[in-house]
Amino acid sequence: MTDRIPATIVTGFLGAGKTTLIRNLIARSNGRRIALIVNEFGDMGFDGGLLSDCGDDDCKPDTVVELTNGCICCTVADDFLPTMEMLLARDPAPEHIVIETSGLALPQPLVRAFTWPSVRHRVTIDGVVTVVDAAAVAEGRFAHDEEAVTAQRIADPSVDHEDPIEELFEDQLSCADLIVLSKADLIDSAALAEVEAVVRREARPAARSVRAERGVLPAEVLLGIGAAAENDAFARKSHHDLEGEEHDHDDFDSFTVRAPVAASIEALGASVARAMAIPGVLRIKGRAGVTGKPLPAVVQAVGPRVETYFAAGGEAGRLVVIGERGLDRAAIEAALG
Repeated sequence: MTDRIPATIVTGFLGAGKTTLIRNLIARSNGRRIALIVNEFGDMGFDGGLLSDCGDDDCKPDTVVELTNGCICCTVADDFLPTMEMLLARDPAPEHIVIETSGLALPQPLVRAFTWPSVRHRVTIDGVVTVVDAAAVAEGRFAHDEEAVTAQRIADPSVDHEDPIEELFEDQLSCADLIVLSKADLIDSAALAEVEAVVRREARPAARSVRAERGVLPAEVLLGIGAAAENDAFARKSHHDLEGEEHDHDDFDSFTVRAPVAASIEALGASVARAMAIPGVLRIKGRAGVTGKPLPAVVQAVGPRVETYFAAGGEAGRLVVIGERGLDRAAIEAALG
């Protein structure tokens, strides 16, 4: 029997830094044949474009496959398994497979997919890596810490930590073999220690955590974990397993907005910030044109944090909005216009 191909599942909440982490991993893979499966929630494959062109000949994955038909945990049979079978049929086959899930995906159904007969004898889950935005958790978001939750509610009365977003965060932690605390450089050591305590309360006993700044970690840390997570796939319970519920995304919505050319990158950032302030909006991402600039501006916005920078590749003028069901689309389009 041939050695099984290792696969790494990278999960984490919206804007936690999954794409940045994988991008740096590819750049430091020393020519290893890595195939990427990128899952997008919404109708535009955006992160895959960033991953497939790092602007360096040494920073290119062997294959990039984008799954854009919905959350990967809900389309395992229709999308994920056929994609895995396609990758395994390649000659030569990948040396490693990296799967970036949507920020809204439960990792548990995906882990269990590796027990299916078509893949279980050829692929092993080297590790489930959950990326956590340490700065966000330090501010009291996606945490069970009562004082932090209270402080967050005082700052923003609209925040409800008993919603599905909180459960998703916990489920992504409870399935992880490795937890990456991203943006660790944005908070002080005392806050970081509190974040680690929050994470530890939700993590599996066998999971370990590491700190990352700017998404940079040695490939040896992320690959070669050797967890064989498929062996205890059904022991990694989600909230929905414990409650006996089916998992779906009826509480979330996404759509694409045509973004006009902005007068400046500052004006673009300001318009995105206005849209992010509209109730229910969780994330905005994409590319937009800026007057007088040859390259499009990349937009990544989560909560109060809005990042804009110029980068080659991808179609400008489209922004994906992700949020809770019932978003005021007209107000969002007006803010971005």
